[in-house]
Amino acid sequence: MFKNSTKTLGILLAAVTIFIWGITFVCTKYLLRTFSAFEILIVRFIIAYLGLWLLKPKALKLFRKKDELLFMAAGLAGVTVYQFMENTAISFTSPSNVSIIVSICPMFTAIFAQIWLREKHLSIFFNIGFLIAIIGIALVSFNGAVVLHLSPKGDLLALASAVSWGFYSLFVSKINKSGYDPICATRRVFFWALVFMIPIALYGAFMAGPDSSAYINTDPLLNKARWSDFYNYLNLLFLGLGASAFAFAVWNKVCSIIGTVTATVGIYMIPVVTIIFAYFALGEKITLMGAIGALLTIGGLLISEIRK
Repeated sequence: MFKNSTKTLGILLAAVTIFIWGITFVCTKYLLRTFSAFEILIVRFIIAYLGLWLLKPKALKLFRKKDELLFMAAGLAGVTVYQFMENTAISFTSPSNVSIIVSICPMFTAIFAQIWLREKHLSIFFNIGFLIAIIGIALVSFNGAVVLHLSPKGDLLALASAVSWGFYSLFVSKINKSGYDPICATRRVFFWALVFMIPIALYGAFMAGPDSSAYINTDPLLNKARWSDFYNYLNLLFLGLGASAFAFAVWNKVCSIIGTVTATVGIYMIPVVTIIFAYFALGEKITLMGAIGALLTIGGLLISEIRK
């Protein structure tokens, strides 16, 4: 009974996290009018890091010195590389392409878990569910559009970000098994992510041009204008405190409750949440293709979780 209720809690927390991540695209879309992809990224995770310190101002004590390597790797793979590559990919290809390609990360997570954690998830049901979900995600992402624009550079960046999330899931699984507090552990991951962002920040501030996704604008007049927009603050606070500090900490806890691969399969639902939220927040239409895609995605997710 207790075990079932704990698993139910894990699934509910995963659903909340997926919902939050599903609406981040709308927030990012608004911010990209005046901020570069990297500016959004670094501000978002500075806010997240500080928020977690305020929530739990307690230093993390390492059980083993070598565990620091796990936190470093998780920060690099799951935040710096994944988030930056995903945002950069959108500047070279369509968000629809990126959404479809990134959504294959559960497959990479399952492969890595089977290789390094000796977890067996690549069943016939997992593979069938994966294919159905990807078809559904494609329909959801295009939502009525029928033209697929391929961009090798952008699509490869999106693929690399999906691989990166697979590695992040692997590192988080190892961290969870070590018994660290989820909030302190997530904060440590964010710390290393910010450290790895420093070289990109230096490049963005002194070398990158305005068209670069790494660009950091130092113009006083432009900064005054964009930092006087109340909705910029609102969106950045949501991305930092909601989608990063809260969601990442909860996600790490979810992975420890229901398993990394099971949790990651829920990522299939992010594009579905995005189009539903965009319908209410932005007035974007949901076509018959999008609705069918949503049903296929949900069906694929359920099939993936069938156990022999």
